[in-house]
Amino acid sequence: MKKIILASASPRRRELLKQAGFSFEVMVSQADETITEKTPEAMVKELSGRKARAVAQALAKGNLVIGADTLVVMDGRILGKPTDEIDAFRMLKELSGHTHQVYTGVTLLGETDEGRVEKVFVEKTDVTMYPMTDEEIQAYIGTGEPMDKAGAYGIQGRAAVFVKEIKGDYNNVVGLPIARLYQEIREWLMEE
Repeated sequence: MKKIILASASPRRRELLKQAGFSFEVMVSQADETITEKTPEAMVKELSGRKARAVAQALAKGNLVIGADTLVVMDGRILGKPTDEIDAFRMLKELSGHTHQVYTGVTLLGETDEGRVEKVFVEKTDVTMYPMTDEEIQAYIGTGEPMDKAGAYGIQGRAAVFVKEIKGDYNNVVGLPIARLYQEIREWLMEE
């Protein structure tokens, strides 16, 4: 294994990998992110795979590329990054007092002399939010924090005060299920 490459521009994913002690490089994927799949699990698998494959094509063999994609889902609807403050308010109002799901798909992609080896997994976490007043939502939006995050909130930031309960991996909500990723890479390296 030459090196680990993270195919993502996400500062949160970079931070999680650093915290876990991974040595890696970042190569941002320019993959098309148009979704053709219908279920959240299939969507994050599709997009994480596209990102990993786009980066792997530009690299020499022997690297391990990590592609990841995260979706926030409320009652079967995808809540992406808000387009503006009105959109952020709408999303946070929907999440207020309810449980939603966060899905992260991860694709591990290696190129060997024998060809491409790919491993894909999905992690799902249920997140329950406390009820939020309109004033609390507006104040949170005023921080600017929600504007670049799926579902219009960052659990690792100021929105932490609105999270009542988590069932599953906290880091998955941040953007990368780091413990599962470690186990999958460990298993991968043991097979080589």
